[in-house]
Amino acid sequence: MFQNSQTILRVFGIEIRIAASWLLIAALITWSLANQVFPSRVPGLEQWHYLVLGFVAMLLFFASLILHELSHSMVARAFGIDVKGITLFLFGGVAELDEEPDVPTHELWIALAGPAMSFALAVIFWFLSLIAAFVGLGLATSTVLSYLAVINLVLALFNLLPAFPLDGGRVLRAALWARSGDVLAATEMAARMGEFLAYGLIGLGILSLFQGVPLGGAWQILIGTFILIAARSSVEAQRTKSLLGNQTVSDVMSKNVVTAPPEISLADLVNLIMLPNRVSFVPVVDQDEVIGHIDTVVLAKIDRENWGNTQVGDVFVALDPEGVVSPDGSAPDILRRFAETGRRKLLVVEGRRLKGVVTLSDLSRFLGLLSDLYSRTTSKPQKDHAAWPPTPSHQ
Repeated sequence: MFQNSQTILRVFGIEIRIAASWLLIAALITWSLANQVFPSRVPGLEQWHYLVLGFVAMLLFFASLILHELSHSMVARAFGIDVKGITLFLFGGVAELDEEPDVPTHELWIALAGPAMSFALAVIFWFLSLIAAFVGLGLATSTVLSYLAVINLVLALFNLLPAFPLDGGRVLRAALWARSGDVLAATEMAARMGEFLAYGLIGLGILSLFQGVPLGGAWQILIGTFILIAARSSVEAQRTKSLLGNQTVSDVMSKNVVTAPPEISLADLVNLIMLPNRVSFVPVVDQDEVIGHIDTVVLAKIDRENWGNTQVGDVFVALDPEGVVSPDGSAPDILRRFAETGRRKLLVVEGRRLKGVVTLSDLSRFLGLLSDLYSRTTSKPQKDHAAWPPTPSHQ
């Protein structure tokens, strides 16, 4: 999700990363606290004192965010869902789960874990602020602690709004999913609530701009836009997953694949195989066993005048486990692998026998067909997802 994020530590084996955009929001929060919030609550200090207070409060706030996301992550792990990491970015933090929960009860408890932690932190910081004031640690200390209590309370309440992809929206989706058995319809309804919230925030942001509050207005517009994009992309991802359903790699792969033997020259590969068949990727097969592939990327590294005296077996890319998939593999898993690795083609192999090639284009065309069939079907899939989409015939 965040290509340029940097890992700063590990907690319970979970990588905690920061994206470049986090630096901007960290600086803005520190500046706001040091120049607006703390001077009004703790008057009479020097400016560098306010900067220190703002910096410490900012770090503790993001530590609270990490604990919020760790709560999601630990509950997800308890249900057997791997967690890729936690990333802090412009709009807060996100726990990157390896997959979505497969039952509504898991979705419910994972979603509630984060706000529960934020509520707990709000209570803890509130008690600490009372203790700090009671033992005489100073107004500055109790002010920072009370700020953290309030901000964690706000974080918990905001996240519980029933608008996807907020935690409250996930709770709503879990409830709708449990009632209807249709995760796609539940996602669409929860995401629609997320869109309403997003448009409301954008509208308030525009109003704030006209009222002379540019920073607050711009921030509301940015958050609303982020929620809107996240809600829509979540629906599309769930629609794709629902459409692919129980489809396997063999359902979507290209079966009639042209291959090349290792002893053929590159010139013959291009003139006799690639150009006539209009392909840029060719599996290399030796005595009925696939040993790798060759493509235009490999050819581009070799001078054309050497194509005639260079054999495919001299330059092909050897079989890589990361580039191989079983025909019984899950189609949704292949789509996720394409997204995560950047690959666009995978060899479908059973034993050492080539069964076909699956590409991103194959999946896109298959999804397009299913989407067209789905849109023309009057009854949406209900609890029996295995019955939809129907497995295509390969006659």
